[in-house]
Amino acid sequence: DVTVPALRRAPGARHPIELVAQRLADAFVGMGWEVAEGPELESEWLNFDALNLGPDHPARQMQDTFFLDPVDSGLVLRTQTSPVQIRTMERMKPPVRIIAPGTVYRSDSDITHSPMFHQVEGLAVDRDITMADLKGLLTEFCRMTFGPATPVRFRPSYFPFTEPSAEVDIQCVI
Repeated sequence: DVTVPALRRAPGARHPIELVAQRLADAFVGMGWEVAEGPELESEWLNFDALNLGPDHPARQMQDTFFLDPVDSGLVLRTQTSPVQIRTMERMKPPVRIIAPGTVYRSDSDITHSPMFHQVEGLAVDRDITMADLKGLLTEFCRMTFGPATPVRFRPSYFPFTEPSAEVDIQCVI
């Protein structure tokens, strides 16, 4: 019937990265965690010093970090969401269970890297937390996100800034 008014579509939609970030946050909130956020422009203190990344740490070099001009300003575009963890620990007393999703910036741009990307970090501070708790949490998160039958694998790995360290793999779900 040509006399019936046309159906109107809402203009635009949420960005896919925003949709994924919301899905990740919903999974952790469902497990009792909080979502913490912080600014993308950070002090060198919160981005490096408070995380024990001293003046000679490779992450502070000009090729890895966007320093604001002048360099002496002490401000950088955050290179990870870890400053959110520092802000949270300054504000809250344990127990703490947060995830810190956000945009981060690193001055590397090649076929495998982008100078801006999105990251989610987690922080749990409490008594009697073990690597088994982390493994259980991440296994549940992967299964909530990719399906209950998703195989999850943990591999010991070396990262110079965390100890102990592990990488988490899932089998392709397609």
